[in-house]
Parts: sequence; C-alpha cells; structure tokens
Amino acid sequence: MGFLSNLRNDFGYVRTIKGILKLVKDVDSESTNLVPDDIERSVDIFANNLAFMAEGQEWTYREFDNYANQVAHWALAHGCTKGDTVAVFVRNRLEYVALWFGLAKIGVIPALINYQLRAKALAHCINISSAKLAIIDCELSKDWNSAAEFLEGDVKAFGAFGTCKGLADFDNDVSGQSTDRPARSHREGIKGKDTFMKMFTSGTTGLPKAAKVAHTRGQYYLRGFCVPAKATFKDRIMMVLPLYHATGGLCGVGIALTKGGAVIVSRKFSVSGFWDEVAQTEATIFMYVGELCRFLLNAGAHPKERTHKLRCIVGNGLSKDVWEEFITRFNIADVVEFYGATEGNISLMNFDGPPGAVGRIPEFLRAKMNGDLIRYDVETGTHIKGPDGLYMRTEVGEIGELVGEIRKGETRFRYDGYEDKEASDKKILHNVLKKDDMWFRTGDLLWRDERGYYFFADRIGDTYRWKAENVSTGEVAAAMSAFDGVHQANVYGVEIPGYDGRAGMASLVADKDLDLKKLHAHICDALPAYAQPVFLRISDETETTSTFKFKKTNLVKDGFDPARVKDMLFVNHPEKKSYEKLGKVLYKKIQNCELKF
Repeated sequence: MGFLSNLRNDFGYVRTIKGILKLVKDVDSESTNLVPDDIERSVDIFANNLAFMAEGQEWTYREFDNYANQVAHWALAHGCTKGDTVAVFVRNRLEYVALWFGLAKIGVIPALINYQLRAKALAHCINISSAKLAIIDCELSKDWNSAAEFLEGDVKAFGAFGTCKGLADFDNDVSGQSTDRPARSHREGIKGKDTFMKMFTSGTTGLPKAAKVAHTRGQYYLRGFCVPAKATFKDRIMMVLPLYHATGGLCGVGIALTKGGAVIVSRKFSVSGFWDEVAQTEATIFMYVGELCRFLLNAGAHPKERTHKLRCIVGNGLSKDVWEEFITRFNIADVVEFYGATEGNISLMNFDGPPGAVGRIPEFLRAKMNGDLIRYDVETGTHIKGPDGLYMRTEVGEIGELVGEIRKGETRFRYDGYEDKEASDKKILHNVLKKDDMWFRTGDLLWRDERGYYFFADRIGDTYRWKAENVSTGEVAAAMSAFDGVHQANVYGVEIPGYDGRAGMASLVADKDLDLKKLHAHICDALPAYAQPVFLRISDETETTSTFKFKKTNLVKDGFDPARVKDMLFVNHPEKKSYEKLGKVLYKKIQNCELKF
C-alpha cells in the first residue's frame, strides 16, 4: 500500500474505533447500569421487532422479555437471591438467551455449561460454579445423569423443554409465572464490576475454569461489534456457534440485541443445509469460527451460495488462505475478525486490514490500548528479559506472547479472572515493561507487521484447539490413564492437512495386550467428541524432564507419519468408529484430505 492508501486506511480505522468507543462510553465499573438494563431498553424500543428465530418458532422482543420475566420469577420462587448461581446446561434453542437474561434481571448469576460435556468434566463445571439450581435440557438428560455420581453439594436440577425422568418440571413451573418484569430492587447494589455470568474455559492447563464475566465485560461484548459490522435493526444474525461461548452467545447476540435485529438460532452447523438456511431466513450476518468457513469452502458448489443476503461475517480463526477464497467465492462484502480471551482483558479486531490479521494496534494509538507482545522462548518455556530485569518487547515480525496491561481505574482494561484466585494470579505478570506494572498473560503467540496488524501464530502450554474448542491435554490424559492397561498418557496436538487447529494425539505407555476396542469405547464415554484423540502412538516409555514433566517437542515434530515414527500408530477412523492401525496407505489418505474427521 502507498502513503495515500495507508493514510485513508488509518482515517477509516480511527473513525471506526471512535464509533466503538462512543457506543461503550457509559460502560463503567462503578455504574449501576447493568446488562439487563441495556437489554430491557432494547426491548422497550424494539418491542414488536423480531428478536429470535429457531426451528420454526419466532419471538418478538416483547415475547422474549416476557419469557425472561417468567424465568426470573421462577428463580425467585425457588429461593434464589442476588449473588446466587444457576447452571444452564441447555443446547442451542429459542429460549437460551432468555434463560440467562431472566436470571440476570434479579441479580442471579447464570453459569453457562458446555452442552458437549458429560461425566466427570460436566460434574467438575457444576461443582466449581457453586450452582444452587441447574436447568437441564431434557435432550441432555443422559449426559446429566452420567455426571450424577461426581456431583458435590446439593444442586436441585430441573428438566426443561420436555419430560425428564427424575427431574423437577421446569416448563410447568415457568409457565405459571408472571410475565411482568421483576422489581429492579432485586439487583439493587450490583455494579458494573460485579459478576454477570460465569463461562468456562480450559485456560492453559487442567480442567475447565470458571471465568468471571463482569457486567462491564458483558456490555463490551454485546455492544462492541455493532459499529465494525455496520449493524442495524434490519440485520439477522445467523448463529450456528454454541451459545455458551462468548463469541456466539454474547458478541453475536449483542449485534442483534443492541440494534434491534434478530438472532437465527441453529441447533448445529450443517454444511449441506447452510446456504438453504441462510437464504430461507434472509440472514445478513454470519458468526463464524475459521473451521466452519473451511468446511463450507471444501464443500461442493451450492446453487444459493452467491444468491443470498449475507453481507458480513464476524468471528475468529479465519486463516489467510481460507479468508481470501471464502469472500470471493461466496460474495461476502465484509469480514470482522477478532481476538479475545473470555477471562482476559485484551481484545483485538480487524475490520479493515489484511486477510489473516486478528486485529491492529498502530503505534500512534499504542498508549491508548493495552495490548503488546513480549519475547518468549518456546523451547525453555520462559520469557526473555533484558539487562534491566524487565521483559522485552518484540520487534516487527518477531513472534512473542500477547499480553494485556491491567490498568487500575480503567474499566476497559480490568482483569476479573477466574473463580479460583490462585488460578487468576498465575495469569498475571509483574514489572513487565516498567516497574510495578501488571499484565495479563494470554498464553498465545502472535506477531505484528510494520503497520501494527497482529497475526496469530500458536498457543503456549498444554492446550490445543480442535473443532473450534480448546482441549486440555491434562483432562484428556487423565481420562485415558483411567483405563486399565494404560500406564502413562502424554497428550498433544498435531496438524492435519485441510483442518484448522490441531488434532489430539496421545503417546501411550501401555500393556502389550491393550484392548483398543474397549479403550475406544472408554474414551467415547469419558470425553466429548472434540477431545477424543484422533491418533495414538504406543511407546515403551515416554521422555520426561528432570522434574518429570512430559516432553512433547519431538513428539509434535514426528506427528503421525509412519516414516518418522518407529512406534505403533493408530488413527480414530471416522468411518469405522474404532482405532485402526495407521500405515502408509491410511497416512496418504489423510495427507490427501480423503479421510474426513
């Protein structure tokens, strides 16, 4: 780009940033204006507008509010008061947002549980949420029952949207409640800095952690994408992402609710049915993760893939190669790619820059923004410091860890962390670029170009991303090690051609007569589909450090290539639904993208 082009680009960038800041200027940690206040104002303005569509059902803003009011009165009737937590274990459906909205109206904190979890992982999330009540989608009752023996405390569960044996009847209870708004006094005394909801993240190690989402952060998520997406009350947001995630459940939903538009809630993503649904619902904005875009791009031509009203896509993880081909083939005018961490204080957004960039922090605005990159040695797992003892900022083009400065008194740069204070403190660095400063560690490696556009490189630590989900290697290893015959499990992520993220691979030290059929059944029962290892490597021993931590660098380099690996290799065959021996023929099929995972 030439000087004039850069100047025009900078002008447009600053104008959009000013628009975003104007929209969130009243968001304040000490304010008593909360998320439910914002949504109730939208309801009053857009009462007769279409708010939600799902599986043939439709709600106006008024109908949406009425149901949320009934949920609020239901919670009150069951003894909930300000500060209590209610777990929401529900799939994508028309009522989902109204559930947490209703709870928030009375100061009750919704804990949004990943509906793909089961057994110990599900129980863990319920336990650490400190939930008093739980709303269980009857379609997920078997998964809920699988967690029963691991639950701690006395959580009263209600079966919703059907009949659940052994669970109290949520639908009947709610239908008898008033549709009048509960008195605002129920949330009196709550401020913007207080917890609005709990979401769950794998963090960088261990089981999921409960991330505290303050009202201020919720307001940033809900409002922040309206300006770059050029949203109006006419927009319809196609939502195939799970509503328990911030990307879909807050950022995407907020584009609609802030401006009076509608959310099209899909039960799940379907490649074959996507363009038909887009056309039929007249969707104008699509919330994505990069994997979904790649799936659509890899699919055959569809007669409606260019004759639709989709004008903008908003999301994260869209790689450069997919980005450019996607917008050309499918006739998409605008892309808003962003980066963020649910529990963090740093977000980036690319609405005008080069394909593949996740956001921008130009030098002329660096003092006004809190993100930066610091040097990190991947081999030693440590940050590189200068002679003054401070951390070192990366140069242009150099990969480093993204960190976000925690600035006291500045709402935009608060760090609320997890329910677990010890886990929260581990994410903070002190004395980074100057004495006594504090920065949040994202655990992600990025690099930036000369104009301040940031590009994602990789994740640090024991988490990899597969099927748009963060997978904890510790959780997977624990599940595998629980199987009789497995002595050690070293879990990591490996790249597969044609797929974003990394597929799970486990290097096992196990009995020679290990029953792979039973192991496969055990894994399917213990782990959600996205966390089940795609590849197995059976070794005589596993390499560890002096402190007995598993070494993974060489394992990752070897991948699943039979030519590099002397150990026995197996693949979780997607068609045979079992672990099959991985030889040259199967390996070639995977490399040629002939085997779909």
